[in-house]
Amino acid sequence: MGPVGACTAVRRAVVIGNGVAGAENQCIGLVRALGLSHRLTIYHVMRPREGINKWLHWLPVSLHKKVDHVIKRIHGNLRLPSIKSTRVISIPADEKGSPDNKGVSDILEADAKQIATMACETFENLSLLGSKIPRLSGVRPNPSYPTWPPYSVRDGPLLVVASGWDTISATSSIKRLAPEKVFAIQIQHPRSQLNRFDLVITPRHDYYPLTPQGQAQIPWFLRRWITPHQPPDRHVVLTLGALHQADSTALQLASCAWHAELAHLMEPLLVVNIGGPTSHCQYDVDLAKQLTASLQNVLWSCGSVRISFSRRTPEKVSNILVKEFSNHLKVHIWDCKGPNPHMGHLAWAAAFIITADSVSMLSEACSTGKPVYVIGAERCTWKLADFHKSLQERGAVRPFTGEEDVSYWLSEISESWSYPSLNDTAEAACRVVEALAEHGWTLQP
Repeated sequence: MGPVGACTAVRRAVVIGNGVAGAENQCIGLVRALGLSHRLTIYHVMRPREGINKWLHWLPVSLHKKVDHVIKRIHGNLRLPSIKSTRVISIPADEKGSPDNKGVSDILEADAKQIATMACETFENLSLLGSKIPRLSGVRPNPSYPTWPPYSVRDGPLLVVASGWDTISATSSIKRLAPEKVFAIQIQHPRSQLNRFDLVITPRHDYYPLTPQGQAQIPWFLRRWITPHQPPDRHVVLTLGALHQADSTALQLASCAWHAELAHLMEPLLVVNIGGPTSHCQYDVDLAKQLTASLQNVLWSCGSVRISFSRRTPEKVSNILVKEFSNHLKVHIWDCKGPNPHMGHLAWAAAFIITADSVSMLSEACSTGKPVYVIGAERCTWKLADFHKSLQERGAVRPFTGEEDVSYWLSEISESWSYPSLNDTAEAACRVVEALAEHGWTLQP
């Protein structure tokens, strides 16, 4: 009867990303929390990006690719896609305590039929051990598709985790083709037909459009397209923020890895993380100038300041801060060369200042339980404004005004700013384990 138990044990995972680091990071964070990062394969659903394609992102991915194909043929610029091999990625911490995503750029394009076929073939190989599992109609072996060498015949069901609008079709197709061999999790709200997935993990603010305030902001003829079609049910897991990889183990590793560079800095260490404007949090150089002036006012009360920009930060925004602080003895600005200090900053900072646009950076910082100042929250609209309201009600964040005495505050009155740290990733992982049990499956890292 051993093989039967093996049939129900989930020991491997597939992540389907859309090429956006923030979305993929949520998937990998959940897989890490489930203990399957050593048995993880990453795929991408990628849109054409060059030329006119930047104006076609409103199209479904499959239709967008067909349009791109036609355009290339018209212009005589059709290039055959390169053949890439499947890569099984283990996600350990690198030498600086940050997730090692080397090779991610070479990851195979997600093909729902091939992934479903692989799930069935490796699952059904259990029949060699005495377990008779019928082959699903519509999913046939693909002799040209390589078997995954790291996986044995005792792999059991496949956990599929995806995030981002462009991945919805791939995830739902895999589940439809191999419903008894796959447990499908979609992170971020898919807007409709939630029953296509075994579990949906999404922030509470995705349901803001169902509130009276949200409804008042939507023209009636657009509501069916913008709002979720129903309130959350039992297979929807609601989080406050975004999932991520900054768990306690990762932060401990980062603390050790960055000790030589950060431990000698004068305390308190204030970390400033700057994102970039979004459709629901718009700003320009005006916010950079406001942040610069406010930082100048509090520098005297800080031991050290570390500033980091994201890939979304406009150059005109970063230039203002670089010009103002690049020669300041207390301030260090990461130049985007060498290992990313982000995890080290999370581990060593005494407090954070973060621009309001980034749900991911705010979620990571608030998971540490340390003070988090936000700049630009008054510029946020729609669901992002609701997210900031939730953080404020939790007591996790406060607006950065430039009037703070960081040193005195940390040494004398820090107890007045305590809050339950965000634990969304671990809590979501527990819900996944419960949902697998309801499915009759177990998780065996």
